[in-house]
Amino acid sequence: MKKQHYFTLSLLTLAVSAAAYAEPAMLPAVTVTSTTIDDRFDAKRGEPSNVSHISGKKVDATHGKNILQVLEGVPGVTAELQSGDSLKITLRGVENQRYMGEKPGVAIVIDGVPVMERTGRVNIDLDNIESIRVIKGGASYLFGEDALSGAVVITTKRGAKMAGLSSGIEVGSFGYQKQVVTTGFAKGDWVGHVQASHTAARDFYDQGNYLRNYFNGKLQYMIDSTSDISFGFEQSKRNKDSHGTVRGVDNAYLDPRSALATSGKDFARLYDVGLDKMNLNYSKDLGTNGNVMVGIYQYTDHTNFKSNGTSGFLRNANGTLASPINISQNPNTYININDNNQIQKGLKAEWRKGGEVMAFMAGLDLRTDQDRQVTSNAITYSASGAPKVAAALVNKAGTTTLDDLMQTNTQAVYGELKWQATQPLTFTFNARYDDLQTKYSSGMAPVAGKLMSGQKSFGVWSERVGVNYALSDTQEIYTNVSTGFRTPTAQQLYGSTISPTGVGLVQGNPNLQPEQSLNQEIGLRSKGSLFGIGLDLDVALFQLDRKNFILNTGGQYQTTANAPVGVIDQYQNIGGVRNRGIELALKTDRKAMFATDLAYTYLDARFTRNDSYWMAMGSRVAPLPSKLYNNTGNVVPRTSKHKLNINTHYRYSPALSFTAEVGVQSGLYADEMNIVWIGGRTTTNLMANYELKTAGDVKLSFFARVDNVFNRFYYTTIRGSSDSNGDGVYNALDPSIVVNPGRVLTAGLTVKF
Repeated sequence: MKKQHYFTLSLLTLAVSAAAYAEPAMLPAVTVTSTTIDDRFDAKRGEPSNVSHISGKKVDATHGKNILQVLEGVPGVTAELQSGDSLKITLRGVENQRYMGEKPGVAIVIDGVPVMERTGRVNIDLDNIESIRVIKGGASYLFGEDALSGAVVITTKRGAKMAGLSSGIEVGSFGYQKQVVTTGFAKGDWVGHVQASHTAARDFYDQGNYLRNYFNGKLQYMIDSTSDISFGFEQSKRNKDSHGTVRGVDNAYLDPRSALATSGKDFARLYDVGLDKMNLNYSKDLGTNGNVMVGIYQYTDHTNFKSNGTSGFLRNANGTLASPINISQNPNTYININDNNQIQKGLKAEWRKGGEVMAFMAGLDLRTDQDRQVTSNAITYSASGAPKVAAALVNKAGTTTLDDLMQTNTQAVYGELKWQATQPLTFTFNARYDDLQTKYSSGMAPVAGKLMSGQKSFGVWSERVGVNYALSDTQEIYTNVSTGFRTPTAQQLYGSTISPTGVGLVQGNPNLQPEQSLNQEIGLRSKGSLFGIGLDLDVALFQLDRKNFILNTGGQYQTTANAPVGVIDQYQNIGGVRNRGIELALKTDRKAMFATDLAYTYLDARFTRNDSYWMAMGSRVAPLPSKLYNNTGNVVPRTSKHKLNINTHYRYSPALSFTAEVGVQSGLYADEMNIVWIGGRTTTNLMANYELKTAGDVKLSFFARVDNVFNRFYYTTIRGSSDSNGDGVYNALDPSIVVNPGRVLTAGLTVKF
């Protein structure tokens, strides 16, 4: 048995022994709080994993522009933030080395549905959040696929508190403006509301403008005193240019807005995203501590964008060179138009029953995910730079180059058993079995060497074993071992091609196995007081190991033209990562005149295996031989060892309050090779809130917020994977960088009748 398992397993063994020899006692009723459908059972007491809860009221009070500003106070949370509101959430450093459209390694769950946007990022209306629950550690025992490091569970607003009419407006730096209107009612057995919002900004970055429109709501009917049915919907439309990256540290300093052609180009731009969500839930109480819930849903994601502006030569219809000659020198010229349509639909059902000693939960998850990706040429171009090329070598505008249809059918059963062995000691057992069928088919004409279709099934178990020991009514120790998994994508299994030149083979790999993660954790929760100040403490030590990590043998984001002769460019289970650290959350009473929230994370994330990393060298037009790196033992890029967030709240009067937030982050590497090091940063944010109720029961709320008060210069994100400037050397002049916009002001007014 591996040494790293001894500690947690010893704790579990000790707990079992304590239960076996403990004196019997009168035990309170035991209930199961875990759920994948609703948040009404949320509770940290007796939960054997590290869990953070954020109320919708706190989300509203933050007045953030993206969800990262809400989650900064949760230890272990990091994010890949680009221009506008483009955001990829990660937990405990898992998947920090990936930054394109890959899955984030954390389940993003909205109203019970794990949502995977085409961009690999998260889209949520911050004005429509009832609660957020962050579960850290392997969470596939509840949510299945991709919950390698945990889950961020978002429940949208509902209930009688939405009754009435409210309207809000916000303005801020770089042309930022937002309008929100909400109206709701509560009459008899019916409760409902609808909300519409519009947000737009020019943004700090050149061509970084964006807009987003949301229309959502919920209607609930109380069938009787024990049951209800609710219908929720959301329709959103987002347009985002996405330009904002620069190439290398020199351009980051000289051109932080990425306005000059010399700064480089974003790989993808001009996103047009349409998201539609519908769900219907039924709930019925079955007497004391019993409940049944059933939900059906359909979520769609239709995304269009342009991509690939790094190589090729623009051509006229007759095959002669057009101007500008090299596509990479024109910031507005891209080779591909991408039209992706994703549909998620399914059914979930849960039954739970509490008891004097044991409680049970059983669930059923049936789901179909379908994704069609179509790519066509946006322009007429060629790979050759000759003055005139043969017609056979010219790629015509409008030609379809990719037409892939991928579908995954999931049938899963899951459950939880909670056993209170003695008054202080509780055991929790979770298990889930996923039967997944992945199908792939290409709509293109058959090509020699290309896999045109395929199908593969996976059967995967996920588990959690946890123990809680109550030291007192206000203190408990918790520990758990939990697992997570991710199945290979259809593209990794089947959707690759063989290079026409035969140099650098690109092949699908139907033999891939699911990635797996093992999380071990021990923590302490405590509520008490110090010098008369109420304190809420949660501290956890964790170790998360990933095995069968899927990596590309040709190097991350490698291109066929740069792959060495004889090297098969293929995804294989050849990687491993170990993330370990400490998470500390300390909170004081928010109702007091002074209140402070502190979140600290220590993280050591390293590759346990990454010995086949080929880096592309030289320009795309004249590539040099790729360079092989052995990154085993290296620090995972974009993971800081230390991250601290301190949020201090001062209530001057019942109507007026002030908030100061300080964020500290130590330095990090920009790449897997650990060559480019970026120093740490400290930022300060300030906010004021004023609330007033008039004689007519009208509520006025005003806020003003200043982010990065001292206008610190730092990188929002930095990522390096190739010799991007083509000089044959990888250094600090090559990574792709997004510079923080500096000091940002926002103010708003809300009126509620």
